[in-house]
Amino acid sequence: MSEVWEETMSDIRVALITGASSGIGRKTAITFLAAGYAVVLVGRRAAELQAAADESGAPAERILVAPCDVSDPAAVDALFAAIEARFGRLDVVFNNAGVGLISTPVGDTAWEDWKRVIDVNVHGVFLVARSAFNLMRRQVPQGGRIINNGSISAHVPRPGSVAYTASKHAVTGLTRSISLDGRPYDIACGQIDIGNAASDMTTAISKGVPQANGTLAPEPTMDAQLVADAVLHMAGLPLSANVQFMTIMATKMPYIGRG
Repeated sequence: MSEVWEETMSDIRVALITGASSGIGRKTAITFLAAGYAVVLVGRRAAELQAAADESGAPAERILVAPCDVSDPAAVDALFAAIEARFGRLDVVFNNAGVGLISTPVGDTAWEDWKRVIDVNVHGVFLVARSAFNLMRRQVPQGGRIINNGSISAHVPRPGSVAYTASKHAVTGLTRSISLDGRPYDIACGQIDIGNAASDMTTAISKGVPQANGTLAPEPTMDAQLVADAVLHMAGLPLSANVQFMTIMATKMPYIGRG
């Protein structure tokens, strides 16, 4: 742990945000920094991560910009070594990094596309959660919180979304298992299922996306800041309480009654 951190900022909570270079992850990282957290910003695009850090206006002592491919076990190991060396502990993880595909029927989904989605959305969530679990288990005081980004697709699919939907159902299984395994160590795990938050991944929604009845229709979206605020609320609970699952969505999107 650095002497600067140990002497001046040891009472500040440390959060790791993956997918922090854009969209929900970027909003969440900036929101956590504004709330006084130290934040590890993780993503593949170093320049965009640094831009988010600069936008926050937070002091450099509370920021670690950490480019990382979360689907690479060695890269994740190196990431957590850097976190421990810099801050000595980790209190919150927002496992947010994810990718999708354009709408493609299952019979036309290429193996390479399937694997890319599963590598990031499932393997990446597992690898980050595993390393966070191990650090939270051995740190003093013990414990922490892992928040996984599920999705409305963790409950119901869109047409042509076999890889993304399967990955998000898997995230729910990871959330449940981590939550149970974490009990002896004061490690809480919850999931936020997000519907139509305006981001780079949802730009097509306002123009029209496939519906279960075979039509294309525009859908309402909501401000991604609302998601960041919800994650901050989940993170701020004492470890004796947990939001196990939260759904936050544009009120009029076709989820209730989808299909």
